[in-house]
Formats: sequence, structure tokens, C-alpha cells
Amino acid sequence: MTKTPFRRLVCTVATMVAVLLALPSTPAQAEEERVTALFHNMAEPFFVFMNRELQEEAKKLKVKLSVVDGQASSPKQSADVSNALTRGVDGMIIAPTDAKAMAYAINEVLDDKVPLLTVDRRVEGAKQQVPHIGADNVAGGRKMAEWVIQNFPDGARIVFLTGQPGSSSAIDRAKGVHDSFAKAGPQYQIVAEQTANWARDQGLTVTLNILTSLSAMPPQVIVSANDDMALGAAEAIQSSGLSHLGIQVLGYDASPDALKKVRDGEMAATVEQSPGRQIRTALQMLVAHMRQQTAMQSAAIEPILITKANLADAARFGEVK
Repeated sequence: MTKTPFRRLVCTVATMVAVLLALPSTPAQAEEERVTALFHNMAEPFFVFMNRELQEEAKKLKVKLSVVDGQASSPKQSADVSNALTRGVDGMIIAPTDAKAMAYAINEVLDDKVPLLTVDRRVEGAKQQVPHIGADNVAGGRKMAEWVIQNFPDGARIVFLTGQPGSSSAIDRAKGVHDSFAKAGPQYQIVAEQTANWARDQGLTVTLNILTSLSAMPPQVIVSANDDMALGAAEAIQSSGLSHLGIQVLGYDASPDALKKVRDGEMAATVEQSPGRQIRTALQMLVAHMRQQTAMQSAAIEPILITKANLADAARFGEVK
């Protein structure tokens, strides 16, 4: 029986659909690639904000996102990596708690050939180089020291609150600070240096103890490797009744609380390291690699020193109340 034009059209469309359904889908057409992000510590405001930015970007890119809190524990984070691999994952972003302690877990990911990026904190000692997206923390530490040098041209007594031992961001910021003061000369004296593990409460306690021990010759500047510790230091100065001395406090992260302190003159400066830009760039690069096989490359983001004069340059200034 001869087919009518309509029946011929129906047969043709049906054939085309069958052919298309039989074709393998391209990565770009795949349903929601599974991405796991493993953060150092979700109790820290920095990572809370970074996670918020990541969630928004994941929705835009239509990927299935799983976020795991390392709780500042390398053993837990290593176990989290293994668990993610067991469950199945198409790509991974890690902010390693410890630069060296996470190398074994990173090698597991590399052995499984799962695309991987580190963000904010790099890893050292892995079997091959892992692409890293993060701020140039050496430059950030240098910029804090340079502020001190410019504002105290005759020298200064400095307290340095360092971050969690072993984290690459703490190591790099300390390098920037130490190298700059060493180059500037012995008149820039770090009279006390101690970790406060990124935490505000520890920043308060450590600074109170240091101020007590240095009561005969108080410091002129407190340089802190992150804002939480800096906020604790500012509180310690106030509770010790030393606000009249004009001790200058510098932080790192440009968090809304720190920006408010800078605006109100209770902190001298903080460093913007663009956490939102870091994590969005990392996810975009990872997804492009999974879908179009584009190469993943490390990228360093230049930090910005934020003072009262350029508060509007801080990414989160709009959140300051």
C-alpha cells in the first residue's frame, strides 16, 4: 500500500528519534555530573561564604553537588575522600586541611583518574601536580607587612598571629610577612608569634596572654593571618583597657565583621582574597574539563589590601551593616 505524505512524515520522524536516542550522549548533555567539594572547616566564616557561592554556581552549571565538612581534621578529610570515591563521583574540589597530610588521599583520587582541583589551599607531595585555584597568599602576607612599614617608617613592635600549622595558606602568609619585615630591617621586630588556629576565641585568648606578657612594652601592631583571629585580637585590646594605645590590627579575608571594624576604625586593614571568585573559577574549570575535556590549569588570584580608603573594593562590603 502506498504511504500518504503524512504517514511518510510520521515514519521519517520516528526513524530520526530512534537514531538520536541510540546515539551516546555527549558529556555536555549528561545529566548532572556528580561533584564533591571537601572543605577544610565549615565552622569558619570563610568557608561558609565559599560554600554559598559554590551552591549558586552549581545550580547555574547544573551539576549534582555534595559538600563535605572536614572539621579541621586531616584524618577525617582523608576518610571523606575515600568515601566519595566509593560512592562514585565525576569530579572533586578539595580545600586540604594540611598541605602534606592530604597527599595520600589525593593520590587515591589521581589513581582513580577522577578530575581534581584544590582551592584556597594547595597540596604538597602528591604523585603529580594538582591544579590549584587560590589567592597568592605570599603576596597577601607581604601586603600586610608593607602597610606596617609604610605607616611605621621608624620601625614597630609587632605581634603575629599565625594560622593553623600545616595549612598552605598559613605557611604562605607567614612567608610574605617574614620576608618583608626581614627585608625592611631589624627595626621591625616580631616580639611575639603564636598560632590561634584561625579561631576568634583563640585569637582573643592568645592576644590577652601576649598583651599581659608584654605589658611593660606593648606592641604597636598586631598582624593576623585571618580575620577571625584579628577580631579576637581587637576584642582583647578593648577588654584589656589598651584601646588608648592605638594598637593597629590587620586581618585577612575581608569578612563583613572585619570590614565593619575597618570602617569604624577598630581595625586598620584586611586582605580581600576573593573566596567567591576562587570557588566559582574552580567549579567552572572542573565542569569545562568534564564536559569538553578542556585542560585544567592553576590560577593565582591577586589579593587586595582593604583599608578605610577602598572599602568598596571588598567583595562583601555590601553585607556590612
